[in-house]
Amino acid sequence: MNIKELARERRHARIRKKVFGTAERPRLSVFRSLNHIYAQIIDDTKGHTIVSASTLDKEFKEEKGHNKGNVAMAKKVGQLLALKASKSGIKSVVFDRGGYKYHGCIKALAEAAREGGLEF
Repeated sequence: MNIKELARERRHARIRKKVFGTAERPRLSVFRSLNHIYAQIIDDTKGHTIVSASTLDKEFKEEKGHNKGNVAMAKKVGQLLALKASKSGIKSVVFDRGGYKYHGCIKALAEAAREGGLEF
């Protein structure tokens, strides 16, 4: 691991000490790689993922290009996650940015999820 990855892991551990998802208000966790972005809604009391969405989902198969980790794709993932969450009956979540700064892809995903009906 390089220094940036270690710093993100430390920031993520600091955030996870405070952020905990329950059945009433699960945790929206985000992971960003160089080529893809992943988001999942997790109930930490049971340890189960309730809903997930990523750029690897079948809805994004028709997208051209190998790099799907950009802001436009993050918005689409946020919208898809909000749609799946509303079908599952989830209205409000706690946001876990995964140690990443709240800008760019992370901000785009969060704002798209808010516009889709999730409250956090």
